[in-house]
Amino acid sequence: MYQPPHFREDDLATQHALIRVHPLGLLVTSGASGLLANPVPFHLDAEASAKGTLRLHLARANGQWKDIRDGAPVLAVFQGADSYVTPSWYQTKRETGKVVPTWNYAIVQARGPARIVEDAGWLLSQINAITGQHEGGRSVPWSVGDAPEDFIRAQLKGIVGVEIEIAGIEGKWKVSQNRPAADREGVAAGLDEMPGQDHMAELVRHYGALRNT
Repeated sequence: MYQPPHFREDDLATQHALIRVHPLGLLVTSGASGLLANPVPFHLDAEASAKGTLRLHLARANGQWKDIRDGAPVLAVFQGADSYVTPSWYQTKRETGKVVPTWNYAIVQARGPARIVEDAGWLLSQINAITGQHEGGRSVPWSVGDAPEDFIRAQLKGIVGVEIEIAGIEGKWKVSQNRPAADREGVAAGLDEMPGQDHMAELVRHYGALRNT
């Protein structure tokens, strides 16, 4: 992906954190069926390999898995916080008018060879892991064991597992680092007034502070 130096985020822990917070990634493959992209919930095992291993499952009826049977390289894209940025928030607009709109965002792309897994034990472990990840914070979490065993066995027959050992990972945090301090302050203040944009406002302030250090 296009990576101006001031937007790069190379810290692996920060990249992994975005994946965990935004686990619904886009699985992109290129094979006999051409280019395919499907949104899929991923589970990240950070300890399984040097850069982490992604695990997921696809419906057996989803032909995308057949394109990666031979360990073909795949791309997983994870979209974090994003927001439109109006020039009206910039001090520069009031000074020169020489500003244009833009979009702020945080994103991670991970690449690596994938392998198909059809072992029922692996599939059950993957489902337990991803369920536990998202149910863990609930006061009364649901677990796979709450469903009848024969029902779960039947469900496992309808899915195919995919494991991706991350060979390359890139992070891009485009959060107004290229703007003067007064413009960044205006963006953060403007985002504070927008519902649901608290996190992006925090990112603008955090990465702006890093730029000043």
